[in-house]
Amino acid sequence: MKKSVIMAAAIVLLAACQKNKEAEAPVDATAIEAQTDTVAKDIDTVTTAEVVKEEDAVKVAATDKKEAEVKPVQEVKAETKGDYAAFGDKIVADKALSKEEMLKKYKGLKAGDTIAVKFKSKIKDVCQKKGCWMAMQLPNEKQTFVKFKDYAFFVPLNAADQEAIVSGKAFISETSVAQLRHYAKDGGKSEAEIAKITEPKIEYKFLADGVLISK
Repeated sequence: MKKSVIMAAAIVLLAACQKNKEAEAPVDATAIEAQTDTVAKDIDTVTTAEVVKEEDAVKVAATDKKEAEVKPVQEVKAETKGDYAAFGDKIVADKALSKEEMLKKYKGLKAGDTIAVKFKSKIKDVCQKKGCWMAMQLPNEKQTFVKFKDYAFFVPLNAADQEAIVSGKAFISETSVAQLRHYAKDGGKSEAEIAKITEPKIEYKFLADGVLISK
C-alpha cells in the first residue's frame, strides 16, 4: 500500500515538473523573439541614420563643389550713353586723341613700351566669330589691333565702319605670319588675301578696358 502511494506521488511530481518545463519553454521563445526583434529594429534604425547622414554629406559636397566652380566670363551687354554704346569699363568720350595723334604716340614707342591712352577712330574690321577683337584705322593706311582686357567683353560683329573710342594701353609688337593669317581668317578675308601674307610685321596694338561705339 505504501509503495503504491509513493509511486503515485512520484508520478504526480514528475507530471508537475513536465508541465513546468512546457510552461517555461514558450516564455523563453517569446523572450528570444522579442530580443531578436529589438536588435533588428536597432540595426534598421542605425542603418537608416547612416544613410541619411551619407546623403546629407553628398548634398553638402555637391553644393560646395557648385559654389567653388568658377563661372565662365560672359559678354558684357552694351549700355547706352548718349550717342554711344558702351562696353567694358565705364569711360567718357572727352579728351580722346585723334588717330593722327595716336599714330605719333605709336611711332615714339619701341618693343616692350606701353602707354595709357584714349583715342578715337573708325573701326576697320571686327572678329566675325565672337567680336573678341577689332582693328581701328590710323593714317597712311595703317591700323591698330585692339583686344579687350581679360577677355571680359566683346563688341558687335557688325561694328565695322562705326566710330569708336577706346581707353587702355597702347604698345607695339612683332606678329608672325601664322598669327597674321589667323587674324585675317577670323576677319573674313578670302583665301587669296590670306595667301598674300608672307612676312611678319611690326604691329600697333591696343589692350582696351573700355570701349564706346557710335550708334
